[in-house]
Amino acid sequence: MTADHPASPLAAGWREWVGLPSFGVEHVKAKLDTGARSSALHAFDLEEHEVDGIARVRFAIHPWQRSTSDSVDVDVPIHDRRIIRSSNGTEQERIVIVTPIRLLGRTIETEMTLTRRDEMGFRMLVGREALRQGFLVDSASSYLGGRPSRDVRSRNRRREGA
Repeated sequence: MTADHPASPLAAGWREWVGLPSFGVEHVKAKLDTGARSSALHAFDLEEHEVDGIARVRFAIHPWQRSTSDSVDVDVPIHDRRIIRSSNGTEQERIVIVTPIRLLGRTIETEMTLTRRDEMGFRMLVGREALRQGFLVDSASSYLGGRPSRDVRSRNRRREGA
């Protein structure tokens, strides 16, 4: 098998807890979406800037569902810009970054588009380009990689102001 296709793919559920180690985020609930080519992350307050001639983007993320508390500030190089067609058919130009994600105990580098996902059910989508790095999605299952502690899960369920 090639580096993109490890010999032992891991079975994943249609939703899993994902880590973003470069951002210091241990847990984000993500939808594993084989219908989406690209991965996407809920990001807001995007601000482009340059450091030593390298284009970068500052943004914030809310790792917890249904919450705008505990925002995490991020500053990373811009990898690319792409036109992405959303699930409702509209096209949007998005900034693309490259970052490691941790899924089922395996850390992979993935391209991720930045977009507002506050109205969506998940703050993060993991698309086919990331999944082809050694994951098979079992659409009948959830959280095959396990769940974080009850305290973390209840924090994720907390509503605004709670």
